[in-house]
Amino acid sequence: MSETSRSVLVTGADTFWGARILRALEGDPAIEMLLGLATSAAATTFERARLLYVEPTFSALRSVVRTSQVDTVIHPCMIVDSVHASGNEIHETNVIATMNLLAAAGTSGSSVRHLVVKSSSLVYGSTKQDPATFCEETPRADVPRTDLERSLIEAEGLVDDFAQDNPSATVVLLRVSDVLGAHIATPITKNLSRPVCPCVGGFDPLVQFVHEHDVVRAVTLATRHRLTGTYNVAGPGRLPWSEVTTICGSRRLPLPPVRPGLAVAPLARLGIFDFPPELDALLRYGRGMDTSRLVAAGFEYRYTSEGAVHAFARHLRLARSARASLSAGTAPPQRPRSHGTPAPGRRRGPDHEP
Repeated sequence: MSETSRSVLVTGADTFWGARILRALEGDPAIEMLLGLATSAAATTFERARLLYVEPTFSALRSVVRTSQVDTVIHPCMIVDSVHASGNEIHETNVIATMNLLAAAGTSGSSVRHLVVKSSSLVYGSTKQDPATFCEETPRADVPRTDLERSLIEAEGLVDDFAQDNPSATVVLLRVSDVLGAHIATPITKNLSRPVCPCVGGFDPLVQFVHEHDVVRAVTLATRHRLTGTYNVAGPGRLPWSEVTTICGSRRLPLPPVRPGLAVAPLARLGIFDFPPELDALLRYGRGMDTSRLVAAGFEYRYTSEGAVHAFARHLRLARSARASLSAGTAPPQRPRSHGTPAPGRRRGPDHEP
């Protein structure tokens, strides 16, 4: 193992990813100080991590970096779901807050020597001109069409600038595919949890997923091994959207291929569907990502893309059975000790929270 991070600062301790990454790093005895930044009360309790409640302004973040003298900063809390966030909120979180963090980490005399940033496969987009799989250097085929995509691309540009301006620091950017898991809520997981989910009429794209546990494991590996560069994070393999919906027990409702967002808007307002513009593009053309670079760096996926779908489907069946049992006044079934289709060459074993 290369030089180990001794003092780590994680942004977004009050968010889904920040909290889980903090919990995972608490078990690393090599980390002597573990700090989490939050702007509101965190829903998760921590054993070792100390929370700091500060606004993501440059002056506040610079003060934290200078006072704590952390050597590693992990930034996993950019918005990747535009359903419940306005364009201004997306820009403030993904661009302004990231810019302030990087400026604070790059000030003269800064102790930061390693930066880990979680981005999204949304930077690649989804078009009919796309290659079968995106490598880390593959450019997107068209200009970004949504506020969310533009903000992520701009944030990645800020990370690139930081790397060039701070050659003594190692910088790693993780582009994470669409995530499935028992705990995460995204437009895709919410749609698949319903009896009926949307599709775009005439399209059945190949899609790729990554299990939420593998995302946390990828971030912690990048931190512990001080990886540098850009890495795709996605379960190996792809499968048709029609197969995904069948596995999850949800029937597809075809939307008109011309402006489907307009047709589904009344259902979205009622909470029946989640259909942001990024999902429209994905359900037309799909997206595939090459995962070999992260594997070559020593990462072993516990779930293939198909395995993540099956694991999520098992969670859905358990949840539906539990609701049915509660309605009938009987005890819900017990959660099985193992689930998921392991990645090729990996033995099946119990699934543990990272």
